[in-house]
Amino acid sequence: MENSTEVPEDPIEWRREPSLVAYTEAAREMEQRNAAIAAGTARELVWLLEHPPVYTAGTSAPAGELLDPRFDVVQTGRGGRYTYHGPGQRIGYVLLDLATRGRDVRAFVHALEGWVIATLADFGVESWAVPDRIGIWTRDIDGSEAKIGAIGVRVRKWVTMHGFAVNLDPDLSHFSGIVPCGISDFGVTSLARLGIALAPGEWDEALQRRAASFFAALQSRSPE
Repeated sequence: MENSTEVPEDPIEWRREPSLVAYTEAAREMEQRNAAIAAGTARELVWLLEHPPVYTAGTSAPAGELLDPRFDVVQTGRGGRYTYHGPGQRIGYVLLDLATRGRDVRAFVHALEGWVIATLADFGVESWAVPDRIGIWTRDIDGSEAKIGAIGVRVRKWVTMHGFAVNLDPDLSHFSGIVPCGISDFGVTSLARLGIALAPGEWDEALQRRAASFFAALQSRSPE
């Protein structure tokens, strides 16, 4: 009988979707996975995907910031205001058990921001977070500050849902139907607008290469 070594299962499931996933379908699956992680019956999940065009309303979204409901509008339990999702915008839904990672939602959000910022830097894009503005920001082609990524999270039973979205090459005109995240003084940009052509798979791989630093930032705050 040959000796064999069992390889332990990765505690994080990584899922990459090659085709569009309806927002409502993804939301249902997130709810189910959130409950399963909280119950200890499923692994944590990082889910990378894109949606058909949709506007989503966070818990702070005022009706006046929905300017042109040309796409479906979905109410969601995440924090924040109105956001657009559509083809060309890569989303990362991050479902983690913060009960084992320090129970610090603010630290989780900062770690998400740092993860996106570091990954964008790998493609030559300098970006940053601004304390009084939600999202990830960079310099647009005219030198003005513009939003390239969105952050929105929900936590239930210390298990996170939702996460971040980064504009690879979406139709930027679709953002005009809302006041994105309630911020009207700044525009929205994308990697394509900045002259960087990037396939979703390339972004996913770069993000996963940077994951160790993201998880290390959370682990450093976990209970002794």
